[in-house]
Order: sequence, then C-alpha cells, then structure tokens
Amino acid sequence: MIKRISQMPLYLLSILLLLFTGLPFFIMVNTSFKQQFEFMSSPWSLPENFSFANYALVFESSFLKYFTNSLILAVVSVVLTIVLAAMASYPLSRMKFKLNRPIFLLFTVGMMIPIHTTLIPIYILTSKIGLYDSLAGLIGPYVAFALPVSVIIFTQFMKDIPKELEESAKIDGCGHFRLFWRIIFPLLTPAVATVAIYNFIQIWNEFIFALVLTNSSETATLPLGLREFYGEFSVNVPGIMAALTLGSLPLLLVYFVAQEKIVKGLAAGSVKG
Repeated sequence: MIKRISQMPLYLLSILLLLFTGLPFFIMVNTSFKQQFEFMSSPWSLPENFSFANYALVFESSFLKYFTNSLILAVVSVVLTIVLAAMASYPLSRMKFKLNRPIFLLFTVGMMIPIHTTLIPIYILTSKIGLYDSLAGLIGPYVAFALPVSVIIFTQFMKDIPKELEESAKIDGCGHFRLFWRIIFPLLTPAVATVAIYNFIQIWNEFIFALVLTNSSETATLPLGLREFYGEFSVNVPGIMAALTLGSLPLLLVYFVAQEKIVKGLAAGSVKG
C-alpha cells in the first residue's frame, strides 16, 4: 500500500503526459466528423451528428495518389537507409584502421548541417541529372540526410555486441560479408526499429524538399496534397483534419509495430547464456 502511494506522483505525471500528447490527436479526430458550420460555431464540442462526409471528400480527391507517393518514398528511403547505414557502421565499429575516427566524425558533422541550406545545390544537381519532378529525385536527399544519425545509432549499438560471436564465426570460416548478414545484422533489431521509426516519421512529414523538387500532382506527396483543402478565401478545416487522421495511420502503425520489436530485442539482448 505504501509503495502504491509513493508511486502516485508517477501515475499523475503519466496521466498529464497522456492528456498533453493525446488531446491534440483527439481534437483532430473529433473535428474530422464535423461539418464546416458546426466547427465554426462549436469547435471544441463533440459532433452533434457524426458525419463521414469529410472522409468521402478526402477519397474523392487525389488523396490516395499522394498517400501512395509518400508511402513509396518512405518505405524505399527507410530500407535503403537501414541497409547502407548498417553496412557503413560495421567497419566503423568492428574494424581498426587509420581513418576510422575521421570518417565517424564526418558523419557526426553531417548531423549539424542545416538541410535547408542545401536546397539550391540539390535542386541544381537533381535538374542536371534529369531526376527533377520524380520520386527518385526525392529518395536521394532523404537517404543522404538520414544516414548520419542512422550510422551513429548503428555504430554505437554494434560496439556493444560481444566480439566473441565474431571470433567464433571467423574460426568456422565465416567471411566479413557472411558474418555481417548472418551474425551481426540479425542482432540489430532494436537499432533497426529505432532507425526505421525516426526516419519514417521524418520522411513522411517532409515538406520543403518535396515542394522544391516536384512540380506536378503525379509526384506530389501527402503534405503537399493537403493544400487541396485550402480555398482562395476559406479553409476546409474538418476536411484537413480527416485527411490528417488518415495520413497519421501509417505513422501509428509503424510506431506500434516497431515499438514491440524494440522491447523484444532489448529483452532478448538482456538474457545471458
């Protein structure tokens, strides 16, 4: 009983954090079921009559096209980032050579570069190589800016993997390539989940590069597509909230799935044989 009372402040803090983070999401979903006039008259109340008209309006627009473009970009970019970052982190964490430290510092410096300062050179480069207004032209910058933090996460995680596993595999005749994919990479589940969550959210919500490097509705992403709900003299707020609700579902799905992987990976890593 005394232990429960002593934990009351933690419970109260958890409830406050839940309200602080969950209230905006509740308001978004609640508003998506309202008509425009009802939102203007009583924005904070529950809908008098739950209406799915805003969701029907979303599907009548080009929402699915924008959703598909964002999904392709996020999935391809995250997969490439995980593979490239993990492969780059392997020699940085498991091998000793003269340029080990300088290369790792370069990745650290890459995190400090403001991405918006690179808009003009990336635009010029993308135009010259013929990738302007294409999804492929966006994948390159997304992967490039996701690599520094991903390499750091993987490198630090690989350093904690016991070297006895690597030595045993080498005794059995396992080369570096097979050692990485068969032994090291399967142990990176928590790091992979962390990198996937972080980069998927960043890429899914990215706006400025998609605005600069695309110029047509065929290659527009979901953040750009939300502009369809902005009129010349008015804004369809419930329609935007319906689109945001649908657009947030992949983020929630990725987070909950990857969160479970992180917990399982940490639990597995804590067991000593």
